[in-house]
Amino acid sequence: MKKYIIYTAILAIGLVLGYVFFGPSAEGSVNSKKVTDLSEDVNHSEEHQMWTCSMHPQIMQPEPGDCPICGMDLIPAETGAEGLAMNEIKMSDNAMALANIQTTIVGNISGTDDNKITLSGKIMANEEANAVQASYFEGRIEKLNVNFTGEEVRKGQLLATIYAPTLVAAQQELLTASDLKESQPGLYKAVRNKLKLWKLSESQIDQIESSGKVRENFPIYATVSGTVSQKMAEEGDYVKQGQPIVKVSDLGTVWAMFDAYERQISQLKEGQKVTITSNAYPNKEFEASVSFIDPTLNTKSRTVSVRATLNNKENLLKPGMFVTAKVAMTKGNTMESAISIPATAVMWTGERSLVYVKTNPNEPVFEMQEVTLGTKNGENYTIIEGLSNGDEVVTNGTFTVDAAAQLQGKKSMMNASGGKTMTGHEGHLGMENLNNTVDAAKRMDVASKFQEQLKTVFDDYIMLKTALTNDQSEKAKTASQTLQKSLTQVDLALLKDKNANNHWAQLEKELKASSNEIAQTSDIKTQRNHFISLSAHLINAMKAFGINQEIYIDFCPMANNNEGAYWLSTEKKIQNPYYGQAMLKCGEVTETVQ
Repeated sequence: MKKYIIYTAILAIGLVLGYVFFGPSAEGSVNSKKVTDLSEDVNHSEEHQMWTCSMHPQIMQPEPGDCPICGMDLIPAETGAEGLAMNEIKMSDNAMALANIQTTIVGNISGTDDNKITLSGKIMANEEANAVQASYFEGRIEKLNVNFTGEEVRKGQLLATIYAPTLVAAQQELLTASDLKESQPGLYKAVRNKLKLWKLSESQIDQIESSGKVRENFPIYATVSGTVSQKMAEEGDYVKQGQPIVKVSDLGTVWAMFDAYERQISQLKEGQKVTITSNAYPNKEFEASVSFIDPTLNTKSRTVSVRATLNNKENLLKPGMFVTAKVAMTKGNTMESAISIPATAVMWTGERSLVYVKTNPNEPVFEMQEVTLGTKNGENYTIIEGLSNGDEVVTNGTFTVDAAAQLQGKKSMMNASGGKTMTGHEGHLGMENLNNTVDAAKRMDVASKFQEQLKTVFDDYIMLKTALTNDQSEKAKTASQTLQKSLTQVDLALLKDKNANNHWAQLEKELKASSNEIAQTSDIKTQRNHFISLSAHLINAMKAFGINQEIYIDFCPMANNNEGAYWLSTEKKIQNPYYGQAMLKCGEVTETVQ
């Protein structure tokens, strides 16, 4: 018993000493650490907390206050906002991979080949070296010695023989005056001069006078050497005095005529060096200088003509031949601080030029930026305003980023002011303002032939959509392959307007990429993921170009991991391709495209 009492006493003493030496200090340390950590968490949370409006979720502010639209108190944004600015969008790694989104850091064009303007044009005959061989007297062409266009002629060569009844009387006057030249030398001289006006030489006049015979046929000789570029009369034709017979071009020098766009005019000056290449001689360069810039603008094509004169002694350059020129800008015109970006980065709405800038160097966060375009040099645009040196822009998958921005109510190509597009699944609030908040891409004026080809693409898309609706992955795969073929048959050359041409070229690239991904898999979930991007880009095309058919834009808010997704349809009845038979009627018509 005594032994147990001793053990108990020792244990009690140990507990007391432990409390005295370690209890308060350790507990205080632990509590202090907890308080510190909590404080840091609160500060961190407050630092990144964003505030939004329950009625207008597009509003994002870093501090509480009133909604600038309706005046309601702002509430803390959900954790998913991740501290993004009002119009920033964060793409998931999966979305980045699916759409193959790529970015490029842009910089100054100084010291690169981009300080040269690229122009397209063709070779023309030098009009200053053209000569028209005309008949100097009235008559009928008895013999024409020029047989075809392109024939070479030499100065002094006999071109034609003409029966000239008007010269018969003049020759008779000469013979009469020659008998009176001693008594009336003035009359004799006047008659000879009359014949000289008809381009008869002294020897021809002397021959008529010495022979005493009147000639009925007279020759026409070439006054220049060159190539016959046009026959303007035929053998047997009756021609008047001064009427052209043939047109002769001296191709020892030729003109290279180019079209320069309105935005390029300020960077062109007479005397600038030009390096010209042709498909006929891909390894040969022809040097020249800008010799003329047309003072008037072609209002239809919005271009001016730019001319360079080329030495063509070797006769390599033929009129009508297509050529490309690089015009070196003069020192005063070279924009040392100009920014150059790939053309694939630019989206054009008809009024605005837009790019997506990466705002966080460590994460896929992007924001739409409006820019002012300068000259297009090859595959790059010069940016006059809107970007800074070192900015990182999306250069591949731009339309996919834009589609995601639109779904999240951010500023986008079709929504200039931002604001989430409301649907029936989200309540009827804002439906009456739908047409006002969504700024559709401006319809472009394009050839009916192009619309017919685009209609074929749309029809194949509907086949693909129907296959997904019916949960038929193999049919979706086949329909996507058909869609790819239709895309390759769309003739880009039908789009004469440069901006429309560039816009479709970018859309076509995205459409081909998405349809190719669908065609390479039989997994219907993967097919539906790529169908999101395919639909977004085709909707853009329908709005921009049209197909002369009423079509419907449908929306399902549950698709795309509850972020929502659009698709196109030919009927108002909802047939959901993202869920198929599982939720066939999920969605609603949000817009009609005429």
